[in-house]
Amino acid sequence: MAQNLHLEQSQRLALSPQQIRFVKLLEMNAPELEEAVNKELEENVALEEKDTPAEIAPILPYYRRALSDDEPSTFTPADTEESIYDNLLRQLSERSLTPKQEELARYIIGNLDSNGYLVLPLSAMLDDLMFNEGIEATEEEAKEALGIIRSLDPPGLGAFTLQETLILQLEAMPESPTRNNALRILKEGYEAFTMKHKHRLISGLHLTPAEVDEALDLIRSLNPRPGASLSGDSDRATAIIPDFILNNEDGELSISLNSHIPELQIDSSFEQAVKNMERSASGRLKNSTQNEYILRNYNDAREFMALLTRRQRVMMDVMTAILKIQKEYFLTQDVYKLKPMIIKNVAELTGLDFSVISRATNGKYLSTPWGLFPLRFFFSDTIGEAEEGTAPLTNRKIEEEIRVLIEQEDKKHPLSDQHLMEEMVGRGYDISRRTVAKYRDRLNIPVARLRKEM
Repeated sequence: MAQNLHLEQSQRLALSPQQIRFVKLLEMNAPELEEAVNKELEENVALEEKDTPAEIAPILPYYRRALSDDEPSTFTPADTEESIYDNLLRQLSERSLTPKQEELARYIIGNLDSNGYLVLPLSAMLDDLMFNEGIEATEEEAKEALGIIRSLDPPGLGAFTLQETLILQLEAMPESPTRNNALRILKEGYEAFTMKHKHRLISGLHLTPAEVDEALDLIRSLNPRPGASLSGDSDRATAIIPDFILNNEDGELSISLNSHIPELQIDSSFEQAVKNMERSASGRLKNSTQNEYILRNYNDAREFMALLTRRQRVMMDVMTAILKIQKEYFLTQDVYKLKPMIIKNVAELTGLDFSVISRATNGKYLSTPWGLFPLRFFFSDTIGEAEEGTAPLTNRKIEEEIRVLIEQEDKKHPLSDQHLMEEMVGRGYDISRRTVAKYRDRLNIPVARLRKEM
């Protein structure tokens, strides 16, 4: 075996602890930043909130002013609602069950997802129960326990498929001709129902158009996510806290950071202790452990304040650059006025690194008088070559045109991607069917078959 000495030259980017800390602060959104500041105040005894007189507070920058008692908060309270599992276990405790039935029912409840569906088949749950808990049960016993779960409120829990949960909800209703027709549609004509082929339901089930319409209205009234209603999530979207607020007063645009964090300062006792140490080098030797503790917290507090100020300045610089580039859009609210803008354009105005801008915009939102937008909404590429004297074509304009076409389409005969492409070409947009499909997906608009109304 021979030994060789090999030299290799390479370049590596090593971030200092301060840079890493700054990057983490920059990546935080508004509520995360407030949480980080509160955590720092709790952990660092050298850091404290600055008492700001009432007459001075209004003129402080918005991002440095703490939220007053009478100022409306954009934060939502913590979720204290009962979970789906707590709710079902409470209902289960009110039933007269044998120990085996209760044991199996509780295990099945634990396998429900947040929408009330079962992901694993009963056989797999029985295997897991035996191997993990050492409990043996027959399939008949498991089916009996599942029946108990399905008898709990709301109806539709414990289903394996959407079809099954809709059927369970209908079966829990009192009998009526409409309810019976709806059951027939789900059991005998489910494929035609999903394809929205009303004519197949009429001919295949020998129902009148009016009977099919009434049954379909009943099915549409059912809850496809019965479990979500127990945790209050059926119609509630996750609250988004904006990072910036845009105001427009008579054409004058202004931006403010929406970080409700207090103004920070160094505790006076730590300031005085550090001054005393600077005056007397011998004092540092008398109690080096205590002085080390003081200096560590003092320097950490100063560093945090400096990085926080830098973070807020960078955020404002980036948002100000976006406002400058897209000013026409912010004044008109017209999506067609959005200019092609990439990170490079913002970097040219701010002098910031691409990665810094990317972190400052990722996951951040702007609140405007007409809606809430992610900052990435204002970034768009140029598509194709713009003709002389015309504005460049951006992907936002393409998306808006497609959205308008779909909004105005005949819902009984929705436009396919091919027809959308032909309409776009007719309007002067040279794009392919594949491009249309891509932007339709980006708008979360389903294909024509699923947009069809019967």
